[in-house]
Amino acid sequence: MSRRRRADERGSGLVEVIWMGVLLLLPLLWIVLSVFEVQRGSFGVSGAARAAARAYALAPDDAVGERRALVVARQTLADQGLHDVPLSVTVTCSPYPHQCHSGTSVITVRITSAVRLPLLPDVLGSGAPTFRLSAEHTVPIGRYQEIDRR
Repeated sequence: MSRRRRADERGSGLVEVIWMGVLLLLPLLWIVLSVFEVQRGSFGVSGAARAAARAYALAPDDAVGERRALVVARQTLADQGLHDVPLSVTVTCSPYPHQCHSGTSVITVRITSAVRLPLLPDVLGSGAPTFRLSAEHTVPIGRYQEIDRR
């Protein structure tokens, strides 16, 4: 009887190893893809903050600066492949909060966005799972200004 039982179980170890491999490999694949997506988003958001701060500082006034900062941030994210991500651009200035392009102002641009995590369905009905990202860049106003020394 023991010889018959051994014959019936032949090959089941291979099936178990394959199933365990699949069950362990799929979560590992999801983790790796998610890390890559978050890293891509992180590069995009930090680059967008730097580019938006520079565009704001180069603008002739605050209103034009805000429009340019938003356009540049959106373009920088698109360069990283992040086309339809939420984007928030917040500009603050010190010591002149309402006149960023005067004197010795320091401009701080904060970019907030989010990336969708891959391969996860809309489980709970509240949208696909996302990972929020933010970056901040500070630029003194005089850094990119052209000075006429005639």
